[in-house]
Amino acid sequence: MKKIYVQYGCGLSAPLFWRNFDVSPTLRLQKMPLLGGLIKGKLNTVFPDNVEYGDIIKGLPVADNSCDGVYCSHTLEHLSFNDCKIALKNTYAMLRPNGIFRCIVPDLEILARNYLSSLSSGNKNAGNSFMEQTLLGIKVRPRGLKKFVTSYLGNSHHLWMWDQYSLEEELNKAGFASVRVCKYNDSADIVFAEVESEGRFINSICLEAVKL
Repeated sequence: MKKIYVQYGCGLSAPLFWRNFDVSPTLRLQKMPLLGGLIKGKLNTVFPDNVEYGDIIKGLPVADNSCDGVYCSHTLEHLSFNDCKIALKNTYAMLRPNGIFRCIVPDLEILARNYLSSLSSGNKNAGNSFMEQTLLGIKVRPRGLKKFVTSYLGNSHHLWMWDQYSLEEELNKAGFASVRVCKYNDSADIVFAEVESEGRFINSICLEAVKL
């Protein structure tokens, strides 16, 4: 039986052995018949041809109980709290029994401790730095329709931040078991090495969970 691996929120990282999904409006334009070919050369970001448009919240075109592994990196923090719960539920459904899910998110605990340490040292700009590092605030409000639409569709801001404990709790609620904190390229399944980047682990938490 052919093994199936799915990555969502892939951006430009699209290993050939994986099914790679992203919800970027730019990708959606690129995939449109005729129009996509005409505007492809004018886009600031051009996705690899093997990236599929797919929204984990609405559900990906992947059969239930079919995946050996699912991966997402710096994606869940761009979802609202309730949407993240839906994403984890849909992720669980895609996996086969004993399938592995690995996810990376910015670590709220690290960022909060850095903020408190900076504040204690007398840095009066600690609060502003914290807001910039967490991407929770908006430094400059977009003015005009074009900038507003670009900001809204770009979805670059973080909607909900996670630490090890809160994310582990949601994984357990979604049905996952054997949740553990993991490091770069430490999965027993070597296929995950194809999608992981060491730089994405900086100031972040990576959790691995299994569907029983």
